[in-house]
Amino acid sequence: MSADLILANLLNPAVLFFLLGIFAVLVRSDLELPPPIPKALALYLLLAIGFKGGVALRENNGAAALAVLGAALLMSVLVPLYVFPLARLRLRVPDAAAVAATYGSVSAVTFATASAFLQRAGMSHGGYMVAALALMESPAIAVGVLLARLAQRDHGNGVDLMALVHESLFNGSVLLLVGSLLIGYIVGSEGGSALKPFTETLFPGLLSLFLLDMGLVVGRRLRELRQLGVFPIVGALALPLLNAALGLGAAYALRLSEGDALLFVVLCASASYIAVPAAMRQAMPQANPALYVTMALALTFPLNVILGIPLYLSAIRLLWA
Repeated sequence: MSADLILANLLNPAVLFFLLGIFAVLVRSDLELPPPIPKALALYLLLAIGFKGGVALRENNGAAALAVLGAALLMSVLVPLYVFPLARLRLRVPDAAAVAATYGSVSAVTFATASAFLQRAGMSHGGYMVAALALMESPAIAVGVLLARLAQRDHGNGVDLMALVHESLFNGSVLLLVGSLLIGYIVGSEGGSALKPFTETLFPGLLSLFLLDMGLVVGRRLRELRQLGVFPIVGALALPLLNAALGLGAAYALRLSEGDALLFVVLCASASYIAVPAAMRQAMPQANPALYVTMALALTFPLNVILGIPLYLSAIRLLWA
């Protein structure tokens, strides 16, 4: 891995603010963002990512977009299928299903950080990558729940199937991301220019503020790592690297550009800590959120944001060369 890429990523203001948040917790500072602010920032990021992606999608090649979306859908199904039996070696069925869904789904914030990294590096990417982000949010949740039902041989188990489908497809983050994507596609570049100061100029600063809060959250979660045990900790560090390798192979086969390949690999390597917990409350209330949320948030997210992005880009450049 290139030291220059690591340095470039670490000098990204958003990553530095993320590290500042972790440091603030470690030194027991009283630094915090009032609760409404992180939620508003998360909504802004989803809106900006979706809208910019929709505008760019209108300019992209349709065949290439369909190939990437097909690969994204395949990964969101394949990952929970192999993660579930691995997790079952040490975890209960509900916890294994939740972990499988977590690592099959994606993190929009990791995607946003990688996008900011590409922007600083002057590398472009296609708008269809945002569509891939939206597509990968929900299928893994359904696959994880189905695997749990098969393992328990109890398909009903008191779960409202329609409620699960509704939560997976129409939760706030998915709806805003997809809706913004469609609006960006409808208005195109002409309409998108009117929102450019909001969706592009403000984006790095607001992403930095959001990652500061994420650093505070991760710092607090670090205290819970001792309760996880060795197996979940190893899994939280190994699964993103394995999924990144699978994504790298798919991106190479699709002959994606370096920018698109990085975003696709980041999507494959990321883990959900927003959409999955919301859906699991409906489908798997007996699963322990302290396990799968801490794995994704305290370990996988920092790994991807700090080291993963430059590592994946180095691998892409090596293979593409």
